[in-house]
Amino acid sequence: MTTPHELIAHYGLEPIPREGGLFRRTWAGPERADGRPEGAAIVALLTADDYSALHRLPYAEVWHFYLGDPLHLLLLAPDGTTRTAVLGPGLRAGQRLQLTVPARTWMGARVAPGGAWTFFGCTTAPGFTYADYEHGDAADLTARYPAEAARIRELCRP
Repeated sequence: MTTPHELIAHYGLEPIPREGGLFRRTWAGPERADGRPEGAAIVALLTADDYSALHRLPYAEVWHFYLGDPLHLLLLAPDGTTRTAVLGPGLRAGQRLQLTVPARTWMGARVAPGGAWTFFGCTTAPGFTYADYEHGDAADLTARYPAEAARIRELCRP
């Protein structure tokens, strides 16, 4: 069985700045005229004692489940709607192996209750740059999405 320690060593995973979890970029497409890559892909690991802080990007991001326990993603849409999607192997239970998060949607993730870790990937086009990352603010997000206030506070970092 694969363990988080084996994944960290195999991929050389490093902390994701500000967001949380560990990652490694595995692909970046050719550079466009504006200097950014055409696309990018990462692998990432979250453990039960960490989370992916609420953030958003100006383009869609595709999440891919690979190994471990299901991952709960809180999604806060620009139109004010919210939902929780579950990335995981339980297709009959409504889990998804792949999920596209639309552009400008706030997203945050945590390993499902009772789980220990999740190994997953994310792909973007154009490729991710840190200038695109917008970090969530708990006060702003709870004002906009009051029904999800408790979960927003759990998924925000200063």
